[in-house]
Amino acid sequence: MLRPTTKDLAKAAGVSRATVDRVLNGRAGVKQKTVDQVNAAIGALGFVRNLQAANLARQRHYRFVFALPRSGDEFIQQILRHVEEATRSFSVDDVWASVQHIPENDPHSIADFLTALDPEKVSGVAIMAPETPQVRDAIKRLKGRNIAALPFLSNQTGFEENCVGIDNHAAGATAATLLGRFTRADAGSVMVVSESLQSRDSQDRRLGFDHVINTDFPHLRALPSLETYGDHQRAETIIAAMLASNPDIVGLYVMSSEARAPLDAVQRCNLARPLVTVAHERTPFTEQALQSGAIDAVIAQNTGHLVRSAIRRLKGMIDHRETLRSQEIIRTEILLKSNL
Repeated sequence: MLRPTTKDLAKAAGVSRATVDRVLNGRAGVKQKTVDQVNAAIGALGFVRNLQAANLARQRHYRFVFALPRSGDEFIQQILRHVEEATRSFSVDDVWASVQHIPENDPHSIADFLTALDPEKVSGVAIMAPETPQVRDAIKRLKGRNIAALPFLSNQTGFEENCVGIDNHAAGATAATLLGRFTRADAGSVMVVSESLQSRDSQDRRLGFDHVINTDFPHLRALPSLETYGDHQRAETIIAAMLASNPDIVGLYVMSSEARAPLDAVQRCNLARPLVTVAHERTPFTEQALQSGAIDAVIAQNTGHLVRSAIRRLKGMIDHRETLRSQEIIRTEILLKSNL
């Protein structure tokens, strides 16, 4: 059988081809009754739109921006590499992606950046930023300007279904399970370090971590979270103070994506015995730390999968098409020295 065309669709729905085009592209000015007629005809005929042909006819291009923090060392570099890689891969569909760095601790500047995006030049944006009212509202306003938007790695309230990344509550719970099982002390405290608790990923990880520690390992006490704000000097000062005030610390959980500053600070304290340490994200530093024994386990997510998923989902939002949900699930990976 020949594939149904928009002409067949218009005839089955009893409307003009121009009306069919407006419905397919989600444009305003069409009565809901007419939209329902066209959708019913789509189902009856099994109509599947040829998006490549439609995009070619309209000269549509996809221009995506990854808004990433200025701070962040090796993990952000991994993402940058995969954005370049994905651009080469998706260019056949006229999809192009670039990176813009944002000041992650200045919500007003982030909101200004999002507001300044030009719909003529930017089709969609994947944003990695702490959750604040300014950023959340700026993301919502993008939709009214025909710019697709989704949170990348760090979620925002109201966008849970669109966020690209692992289940951070489960990741924190996994970290607690590993740390609790690896720790041989009969009792002790666990130091928890993050760059910023304004970040939803850190908040969710802390909630998952606390639930498992308190439920399954009551002999361990999770201390209040330390925030480094990505500052190495601050990390060294607050971690040294925490270790001096709590000599019973037996474990370290680094919730943020960069473990270098916290681990360097701990090593400078010359502890009598090493801490059981769990960190996040696979980078050259965490790989080396796993090999040397400075880190016991790393909870990771595939950065290439993250970038490709963000591009597919942004494109699906623009094309009014659902992406394959099973393809977009980002797996939580547990890395040990033995399985690197």
